[in-house]
Amino acid sequence: MIKNKKIKYMLTFGTLLLAALMIFLADNYLDDYSIRILNLSAIYVILGISLNLINGFTGLFSLGHAGFMAIGAYTVALLTMSPSTKEMNFYMYSIWEPLANIQLPLFISLIIAGVLAAFVALLIGLPTLRLRGDYLAIATLGFGEIIRVIFTNTTTITNGALGLKGIPMQTNLWWNWGLAILVIFIMKNIINSSFGKAFKAIRDDEIAAEAMGINIFKYKVLSFMIGAFFAGVGGALLAILITTINPIMFRFLLTFQVLMIVVIGGLGSITGSVISGVLITVMMEALRVVEQPLNLGFMVIPGIPGMRMVIFSIMLLAVILFYRKGIMGTKEFNWDWVIRKLHLAKEEDRNAK
Repeated sequence: MIKNKKIKYMLTFGTLLLAALMIFLADNYLDDYSIRILNLSAIYVILGISLNLINGFTGLFSLGHAGFMAIGAYTVALLTMSPSTKEMNFYMYSIWEPLANIQLPLFISLIIAGVLAAFVALLIGLPTLRLRGDYLAIATLGFGEIIRVIFTNTTTITNGALGLKGIPMQTNLWWNWGLAILVIFIMKNIINSSFGKAFKAIRDDEIAAEAMGINIFKYKVLSFMIGAFFAGVGGALLAILITTINPIMFRFLLTFQVLMIVVIGGLGSITGSVISGVLITVMMEALRVVEQPLNLGFMVIPGIPGMRMVIFSIMLLAVILFYRKGIMGTKEFNWDWVIRKLHLAKEEDRNAK
């Protein structure tokens, strides 16, 4: 057992070193477009894991993720932009005075973005998390849209429909993938803790969980807040990557994209969210070709705007109909399987000799 534990630590350390090497090579040798896709992949991994905690591990049905992302995005934008950039953005409406001259480091801004998203999740969760199933989905969807409408109309804070431009791009592959790996480890520890066991008990059978003495409402709110915290961080990272945000970005369509990652990867699987987060982001970029005109020389086939989402909707339907558990189901990658395979391979070599 102790030997296996040492092997696991060595394998984990080796994997982290390999990941660092891959990030280094990608950062130095890939073109800007490929690096951007890798950055987006890391962000969507974080977002997928955060929604999976709520929908997959706790069994809630939340559709308000885009609202929490918007809170994180606007918070980090307003806290990292220089006073002169804010002045250029707020040329129609004067910015709220306390925000005019404030400028904080990125890491502190990310923490504040996550905490603010979690606080709003608490305010939303207190009245809505007593609902179940479709009723909860409709309520969270409504609150997500309310947040977007508020951001559209609070012109002195968010600049309204004009959005914010010139957000400092302080992020890179190291930041995004470093945070993604950190979120994976944090979420793994949460799921394996007593909190995670309570979340899964609520998902499996609320009545039985309550009979066991679990405070269902408390753990639902806690799960909702943790998921919202990481959604806020993911939204913040998205804002500093694309450097321009507006309320239209955070429509339900964005929640649907994150939901696809969760469903295709597997409800209740961190590994599934990581795999599908990368896979879907890469495919979304690759499928841009169907929205652009295709010149065959003798004829031009016109592109179809929005066709990417149509293709992904069909894929989601196919997964639900034929492969309901997704790529991983509720399974997780673990080193025990690798160690077992290594031991079997050694035994086969000995037997062959």
